[in-house]
Parts: sequence; C-alpha cells; structure tokens
Amino acid sequence: MEQRMQFHRSTRRQLITLVGGAAATVPLGAAAQPSPKIARLGFLGATIPSAVDRTLPRFRLGLRDLGYIEGENIFIDFRWAEGNYARLSEYAAELIRLRANILVTHGTPGTPAAKQATTTAPIVMLVSGDAVATGIVASLARPGGNVTGSTFFDPELHVKQVELIKEVLPSARRIALLKNPGNAVDAAVSDVMRRTAESLKLQMQLFDVQRADQLPNVIASVAKAGTDAVVATGDAVLRTNAQRLAELMLEQRVPLVGDLDFARAGGLLGYGVNLGDLWYRGAYFVDKILKGAKPANLPVEQPTKFSIVINMTTAKALGLTVPDRLLALADELID
Repeated sequence: MEQRMQFHRSTRRQLITLVGGAAATVPLGAAAQPSPKIARLGFLGATIPSAVDRTLPRFRLGLRDLGYIEGENIFIDFRWAEGNYARLSEYAAELIRLRANILVTHGTPGTPAAKQATTTAPIVMLVSGDAVATGIVASLARPGGNVTGSTFFDPELHVKQVELIKEVLPSARRIALLKNPGNAVDAAVSDVMRRTAESLKLQMQLFDVQRADQLPNVIASVAKAGTDAVVATGDAVLRTNAQRLAELMLEQRVPLVGDLDFARAGGLLGYGVNLGDLWYRGAYFVDKILKGAKPANLPVEQPTKFSIVINMTTAKALGLTVPDRLLALADELID
C-alpha cells in the first residue's frame, strides 16, 4: 500500500484556464428536443452545480477533444441532488425514462442509484471511491455489468492524511473524522482510519454530517472534545461546503486536513488526486461506449499520481510550523 501511495512531486505543470464552463441545468419538457441521431447523456449530480465549476469544464473539454459538441451531436440532461442523496434514485430513474444512452455519475452515492435504476444502460463513473470495496464493480480489470469509469482507493488516501497530521503535529493525541453516513465509502474510510490512528497512538472520534446546516454545531462539538486535528472525507456534501468548514475550523483553531479541495478552500493540508484529470478522462469512456464498447469490457481506471497541497496562510494563522521535509514534498504551497 505504501508503494502505491508514495508521494509524487511534479517537475513541470501546465495551467489550463477554462472559460465559460459553468454547469447548466436543462429544464424538463424543453421545446427543442435532440434528434435521434444525437447521443443523450444523463448526468447524475450529487451536489449543486457550483460545486463542480472546476471539474465539469474538464469533462466538457474531454468531449470536445473527441469530437462531441453539445447541441450538435451530443446532449446532456443534468439532475442535481444538492447533497440530498435520497433524490439520486428518483433522478436516475427519470434520466432512464428520458432515454439517456449513458448515465454519467460523480461521487460514490450516485453510482449505486444509477445501478438501481438500470441494469442495461451503460454507466460511466467520472470518479468514485473504491468501486470494488463498495460493490459497484466486480473487479477493476473485469468490472462486469454495466458500469465502468474511474475510481480511487479513498481509505488509503485518508491513511496518508492521518500520517501527515503526525508530521505537522507530533504531539497530537486526538483526531476527529467528519463523514457522511449516507455515503457507502465513508464506512470503509472509518474502519481503515481507526486502525491507522491506533497504530500512531491517536484517539479517533467520528462525527456525522449530512447537511450543511449541521456544520456549526458539529464543529463546536469537535472543539469541545479537545480535538487536535480534523480529517474530512471526500464526501460531496463536505466538499461542497469546504470553504465554510475551513472557516469554522479556523475559528476553533483546529487544523483541517482532507483532499486537495479542502486545503485550497482554507484547510491546512490536502492530499489526494487531481479530480479534474479524472473528469477529463471520463469522456474517453463515453466515446468508447457510444462507438459500441461494452462497460463490462472496459477496465476501471485508477490514478497513479497523488499531490500534497499545504496552505501556508492557514499554518501561520494557527501558529504551526510545517517541517522542511514536508515543504520539499509539496506540489503546491498556498501563501
């Protein structure tokens, strides 16, 4: 596991600025319906449109690079659960009724909902946490069924995040995990992190968050428990509210660690994968399926590169000194 999770430091970066890629919701019963020759994608969003402002343009770019132009030869129906995962099954069934050629999902909760809605229509995961452990696919090499796309080992990412806490806060004794009980992968994360915490002589307490309005009370409870640092899972509800969460943690003077988005939103440390790359790659799966490939025969892919983001502004605000070794490994420093 440690070999798979080793740090990768970028030697060269290329920044691509995407203009005008905001998510748009297509209303039901729109007057202009796509012709039968136009491919129809049903996009099942677990969050709100603004939460994917950075990643959805990458998916659209991937489609354009493969020759698909929205409104000309491809059409996307969007449905947004806005963090209410109970809506996902309803929306997935609705997209199937609209005769979507492919269902496209992001985040772990959306894919099981899509699978429940159809066993025949292809499903492409733009990203999902540990698709094997959560039972979404039989294996990476031979997914079987009607699902393929990209996944990553979410529990192992969080193990590394806990280890980073010990590097920055060697005296830490108590950590908290913020998770969403409605997200299947978070259960696996909890189990793995608990074992890691014990090996590092850390006490770990779990705190559930299912809605944004719960955050102030939950964070107050976290601080009252004498927590030295908090790890947030990559759940869509938490990621959508990363900035608000980071603000609350800073008010309580407790470091926040999570994936890259949390550090960029004001958390202390981020460790994870580039989600934009996975969304861009999702267009490849869509293209293959539209050209006749079966999801069961398209191996599920997983990222091999991982990044560290350190928010130096937050470190200074918390009065923390980041070790030189960690600074040297960082792919991005925010100051």
